[in-house]
Formats: sequence, structure tokens, C-alpha cells
Amino acid sequence: MLIPFSLKNCFQLLCNRKVPAAGFKDTVKNGLILQSISNDVYQNLAVEDWIHDHMNLEGNPILFLWRNSPSVVIGRHQNPWQECNLNLMRKEGVKLARRRSGGGTVYHDMGNINLTFFTTKSKYDRMENLKLIVQALNTVQPQLDVQATKRFDLLLDGQFKISGTASKIGRTTAYHHCTLLCNTDGAFLSSLLNSPYQGIKSNATTSIPSLVKNLLEKDSTLTCEVLMSAVAAEYAAYHRIDGHIHLVDPEDETLFPGINSKAKDLQTWEWVYGKTPKFTVNTSFNVLDGQSCLEIKVHIDIKNGRIQICNIEVPEHWLPLEVCEKLNSCFIDSKFCPVETTMLTSILLRTCPQDHELYKKWYILCEKIKGIM
Repeated sequence: MLIPFSLKNCFQLLCNRKVPAAGFKDTVKNGLILQSISNDVYQNLAVEDWIHDHMNLEGNPILFLWRNSPSVVIGRHQNPWQECNLNLMRKEGVKLARRRSGGGTVYHDMGNINLTFFTTKSKYDRMENLKLIVQALNTVQPQLDVQATKRFDLLLDGQFKISGTASKIGRTTAYHHCTLLCNTDGAFLSSLLNSPYQGIKSNATTSIPSLVKNLLEKDSTLTCEVLMSAVAAEYAAYHRIDGHIHLVDPEDETLFPGINSKAKDLQTWEWVYGKTPKFTVNTSFNVLDGQSCLEIKVHIDIKNGRIQICNIEVPEHWLPLEVCEKLNSCFIDSKFCPVETTMLTSILLRTCPQDHELYKKWYILCEKIKGIM
């Protein structure tokens, strides 16, 4: 059963800079189960950061339950252009977030449960947490065939992935978080996690595609609410703590001092895109020139999300060399994104000579370039 509960004093006493947790044992009973009232991916990721940075977890493990409105979440060392369909995400209003843990890309919506297990570094154990989830699922539905793998995923019926894992290990604290597919939009998930971008070469961590399935497809009683309650009950029994799920507001600065600043940092272009490991794009596209088809070659080096080298090769008889060089040079140090490219090309087009045919070719070229970003 979910009950609202003010945790202000609890958190203050558990923070590293406050009274040692041992003096609060009778109140918190050696651990907490929290659930976010927000469905904003940046706010919920900020809660993870805040707990990791500020809580004294010695003898006080924490389980954090959260769900998000449609979002794609990439790992700390991933390339979003490789991992997802950014154009479709912009069109559909799906948020992109980069978490501080490693691992692969996942899609979140209200049919996906996120679970974060916080412990001290010495007690960090992903397999223990996954077995706890399996036990909770079997308690609700004993007929379920769910197993944890060596890759720390959960498989349904030996082949369908219902949970993926990532983690962050700090100096003294650690957290392991994982998903649990209950009733997510599978078709939308597949569309969003299918990158259309060609010619990308990168050392970024790449996701491994998997067959997925919702637990609700197996049993219509396995709703998100039922599953969250089951996991919370199993967690409470295992750690011998109060089984109440305490609702928390990630925007509450009295509970999480400075958390809104953390959430804002997670939304910045510099974090979401700028932290992408260096990569290159080598691709080409065709343009029509009367009855013939011309190939345009493109080579771009990107570092910290910004273009370092841009080489667009266009047949000189179609577009004068000085015009192409002007286009190449204008992109240097700009963000590798369609918004900035649109702005730069719009400015350039205004400087184009009053030659209708030349302007038309330049416009076509600019539109094609935006399409690869």
C-alpha cells in the first residue's frame, strides 16, 4: 500500500554531513523504499544522483521505484545517433536522456518500471537484486518462467528480455538500476531504438538488440502497480525493513537540497549530446542534375558533440568549389544537430549570389546535410 510520508528528517539524518545513520535506526528501520510521484526522466535521474552523492547507506539500503513518460535513456558512454531515431523522437516529443551509469539504451514509458537499488560499495550485488525481483514475480505468479542471466538481464521463457541492467559504483556507495517491462508500447520501442543514421564510426558502447516481451502479455493481472508492490514487499522482507512505499517529490528542495540544479544539468545539450565519445560520419547521398544523378560525399569528425572537420565533396561543375568550401568552413565548431545547421545554412543562403539556379542547388545541398544530423 502506498502512503505519503514526509522524509525530510529521515534524509537529513542519513546524509553524510549529518548525524550518523546508527542514531536513526529505530525510525528508518535500516532501510527505505521510495517511489517518485514524477514521471519526468530528468527529475527521476536527478534523484538517483542526489541519493548517491548525499546519503549514508551504511546499514541503510534504499529501493527507489520510478516510471517515466515516453523517453529514451542512453548509457554514460553511448552515441545517441547510433542508438536511436532522433528525428522520430523530435517529431513525437520523446525525451532523450543520458544517465550517469554505463550499459545500453532503453525505452521508458508508463508501462515500464524502473528499480534502483542503493547500497554501500561493499554490499553491491546485482545478482542478489535480480533474484529478489524473480522471487517477487514468482510470488505473484508462480507459473512465470523468469531467469537472471550472466549479463544481468532477466529473461522470460528463456528468450524474451524483460529487464536490462546498468550500474554506477562510487568511492563508498553504489547503485544498480534495472527496468521491468510490464505493458510498454513494443512497436514504438522498436521504432525509436532503430537508428536510421548511416556511416557512423565510433568507439562508443553499443547496445545489443534483444527480443522483448511484456509481462502483461503473459498474465493480464501483472500490472505495474501489482509488480511494484510485490517487489517492494520482497525487498522489505529480505532486508527486514518497513514495507511501506514512501512517495517522494523530486522537485522538493526541502527533501533534496539542490536537486533541481541536478535535473537541469541532465537536460543540457552539453550533457545529453556533448558527452558523446568522439565519432566520424562517412556517408553519401544523391542529387538530381537534369537527367543525371550526382553523388555527394560527406566526411565529418565530431568531438564533444561539435564538428571538428567537415568535408563535403561536390562535383565542381554542379556547385563552384568556393561555394562548397564556404559551406564546409561554416560548420566548424558548430553543434552536430539539425537546429544549429538550419540556422547556419539559413544565414549562408542569404549571402548566396543572386543566381536562382545556384541558390536552388545550394538549398538542396543544405537540406540534405541537415538530414544526416
